[in-house]
Amino acid sequence: MIDLIKKIVQALVDNPDQVEVNAVEGEHTLIIELSVAKEDIGKVIGKQGRNAQAIRTILTAASGKTKKRATLEIIE
Repeated sequence: MIDLIKKIVQALVDNPDQVEVNAVEGEHTLIIELSVAKEDIGKVIGKQGRNAQAIRTILTAASGKTKKRATLEIIE
């Protein structure tokens, strides 16, 4: 799932080499922390949060097989 999120975000931003994705795994949850360059945060979030919501939807669908709830946090 980390590779999936990284590929999607790298396609959206101007500085794909500065995309960092880390996973914090709990017992029933998986928190994916996304960090991008400061000037690319707006592109990842999108108008009214649509890009971020679409990424979260894909993440939720992909996490169905793991039986864990996955969430995405965009870190500034």
